[in-house]
Amino acid sequence: MELIYHGKTKDIYQNDQNSIVLKFKDDLTGSDGEFDPGANQIGLSIDGMGKLNLKLTSYFFDLLNKAGIPTHFIESNVSENAMTVKKAEVFGQGIEVITRFKATGSFIRRYGSYIEDGSTLKDYFEITLKDDDREDPLITKAGILALNIMSENQYQTLVELNHNIAYIIKEELEKYDLDLYDIKLEFGYIKDSNDIILIDEISGGNMRVYKENHILGPVELAQIFVSI
Repeated sequence: MELIYHGKTKDIYQNDQNSIVLKFKDDLTGSDGEFDPGANQIGLSIDGMGKLNLKLTSYFFDLLNKAGIPTHFIESNVSENAMTVKKAEVFGQGIEVITRFKATGSFIRRYGSYIEDGSTLKDYFEITLKDDDREDPLITKAGILALNIMSENQYQTLVELNHNIAYIIKEELEKYDLDLYDIKLEFGYIKDSNDIILIDEISGGNMRVYKENHILGPVELAQIFVSI
């Protein structure tokens, strides 16, 4: 297979005309050896993390597919740390949606004079542009429309789809007494149909999850579901 993109936590290969293969690495985002799902650089590497993230991602994509949620997931090959997915286009140079159920992380760094860390947020989400050089800037609906990143109908579909996915994942975590503080999801669309779908991964690398007021590291979180 031809390598088409060398990423921080995954490499992307061309599989055939309509699908690509994501190969998960053991690297995690963060700084100074500490994991941070919101960071834009590799902060540490954990042996076996790629396989654990693939297993957890496969678990959640299978859950979403059964719920009728459109995703890019086709199948996983755990022995090769690989996931085959539908080929999708991104909006602009890529967008991410962060759904925040509790105020923490960068939200507190920005708005900490208005709200306490850990406070509950209701139906709050933020959209960022994927741009490492500009530290993934936040963008409003007006900005998205002004820059022609997506249409108003696409934006509304994205918001509704993200809301449904975030709550499905939150409710699944609650079955294991886990509290989802925030989750970052990435979306794209199928070129021929323009259908908006969930892409990338769903793992400990893009969410903050607590159990009894203790934040779970990505290994701890994945092992809960791998053992099911």
